[in-house]
Amino acid sequence: MGLLTVILNLFGCSGQINKNENGLTKEIEEQLTQSVEAFQNRPIHKELTEQIIDTTSDENLLQVVFDNLSEKIPPDYEKEYETIMGWNKSRQAIYMIWVLEAEVNNGGYNQFYFNSSGQFTTHLTEALRLVGANKFAELTKRANNTFEKENPKITQHQDGRLEGFSKSYDDNALNRFDDEFYNLYKTENLQQTQIEYIRANKKEFIDK
Repeated sequence: MGLLTVILNLFGCSGQINKNENGLTKEIEEQLTQSVEAFQNRPIHKELTEQIIDTTSDENLLQVVFDNLSEKIPPDYEKEYETIMGWNKSRQAIYMIWVLEAEVNNGGYNQFYFNSSGQFTTHLTEALRLVGANKFAELTKRANNTFEKENPKITQHQDGRLEGFSKSYDDNALNRFDDEFYNLYKTENLQQTQIEYIRANKKEFIDK
């Protein structure tokens, strides 16, 4: 999330001159490159300790915890669901919410349900409520209900091809929830809510 914020801030700059063919100034391009390199070279903790949590800034805490959880997933991801269901509720919540945000912010709820992330559908409302994100929980509950009710229509073109997936967005009952999700960030800070939950329940995330 930290890298995404940097990128958005950079592209949000205006009044720049001497832009390259990509529309970026040399200064912004260098900043972007440095940010990406820093992100790619970030330390990933296979064992998370209380000290690491305490000394990690709020800006980086969610990334640190998610990286740690991702290290516990088998490389082929075939046992992703089984592995996550073996964790405590706190770890499950942070992992699932991260996946929800990544999918919805990239391609909406339709993409969330279409991809393997959809396997967490029945658990997400509880996960969001656990960390105190009640508005996001209510929204996701309504999206879940709509997906279940409208499933035949939503998935009728999803035949495994990109064309079929793209067509499934047409007149999709889930589309209306996407804007609600994006706008909800204005009234419920989902990242900060999770950060506060992690700090208040840090023993749920430490490995030793």
